[in-house]
Amino acid sequence: MEHLVRILNDDDRQTLAWLRTHVGDARVADAARRVIAQREQSDGGCAKPYISAVCRHFGVWPPTPRRSTRADADHGVADRHLAQMRHLLAQCTAAVRRSAR
Repeated sequence: MEHLVRILNDDDRQTLAWLRTHVGDARVADAARRVIAQREQSDGGCAKPYISAVCRHFGVWPPTPRRSTRADADHGVADRHLAQMRHLLAQCTAAVRRSAR
């Protein structure tokens, strides 16, 4: 199916899977071909349509793409790096102040 529709990222793949589940492969393929034909007539372009254009053809909006949720993600490494940066900046600031006296 990806040979008919422009897929740029994982969100597009999820949207295509959702669309195929809800309207069927044959209808998605037909809609993609119709969008291509409409584009050829209007501006001469024949590139694969974006999945959003196929969704608009059906008048549907897919659900929000699923994101991996990391509510309990460990930010310890980032926090340590930020603390080191603050420490280095504080040392530099103190050295500049001493040399300015």
